[in-house]
Amino acid sequence: MLVRSLQLVDFRNYAAALLTLGPGTTAIIGDNGQGKTNLAESLAYLATLDSFRGAPPDAMIRSGAESAIVRAEVCHDDGRELLIEAEINRNGRNRVMVNRQRLTRSRELLGVLRVSVFSPDDLALIKGGPGERRRLMDDTLVALAVKHDALRLEIDRILKQRNSLLKQAGQRLSEEISLTLDVWDAKLAQSGEQLGHARATLIARLTPMVIEAYEQLAGAATPIELVYEPAWRRTGLLHALGTARPDDVRRQSSTVGPHRDDLDLAINGLPARTHASQGEQRSLALALRLAAHRLIADKVGSPPVLVLDDVLSELDPSRATALLSHLPVGQVLITTASALPDDAHPDRVLRIVGGTVHDDP
Repeated sequence: MLVRSLQLVDFRNYAAALLTLGPGTTAIIGDNGQGKTNLAESLAYLATLDSFRGAPPDAMIRSGAESAIVRAEVCHDDGRELLIEAEINRNGRNRVMVNRQRLTRSRELLGVLRVSVFSPDDLALIKGGPGERRRLMDDTLVALAVKHDALRLEIDRILKQRNSLLKQAGQRLSEEISLTLDVWDAKLAQSGEQLGHARATLIARLTPMVIEAYEQLAGAATPIELVYEPAWRRTGLLHALGTARPDDVRRQSSTVGPHRDDLDLAINGLPARTHASQGEQRSLALALRLAAHRLIADKVGSPPVLVLDDVLSELDPSRATALLSHLPVGQVLITTASALPDDAHPDRVLRIVGGTVHDDP
């Protein structure tokens, strides 16, 4: 998969920009605040219609403008050429088109362009709450097979209905509420078990890849553990929901299920979140991203576009060198505010100044 060009109109600090991109590695250099991460965000947005920075859509529209446009020409390994266009509007009526054909559902875009983003915020995968690690698992599953997006949406729909019913109960469980909860519990158990199985299978496949990637970054073999074992999977989700029902009624929310799961991470047998150094935590976060990227590339037969957004500055020289020497095959974009390490040998260097992109002589 190759992005040949990226065009922005009124996106973040870009009034207008057009980048032509080639295979191999492109380095994008610029001082802080010039728009390097905005560029990375625009490309990733076309793959998922979501901001990896967690920003709402209207935050991506340039100040004073009513809409933003992101457009990319993409060439697949089989020779297919696609034009992907996304229009973000302040009124919320966003549009997405592929080869000038409007998509009726955002899910239709999944898989058209795959982008893996590494950013300094990835440290939250280790230090942040369970939601960060659930998102890593589920986003990877969706990249591997679009059907997982439908499953995730179905679970969200069921949970919304179930929680609404629990609030309606007002902490008192009537016979009618109980019977209706039985229906939603059965639905949640069916879909939740499917997602739990998919997550467990994913972690089993990712673990050896994470161990290998961490060893490459750290320069030494290190015991790494990834454990996804929610208690409800031992008893079955339907049984766990029944056991938790009194507590759910009291709290007026669903306290058990895949939406509450966590992925436990350990280095040298100790929890990475509380016992690892920041260097170890950052290396583990990178190893998780590298492993997911490689797994997706193996599964779909083509590597996603890899974006390293200001990651090198967060690493010590030895780990930055190790990362550069073990970059996966495929198109790579590296953004940095500092000089590139001596070990970096990009095929092309671009420089950003105030939302304008130039070839660096």
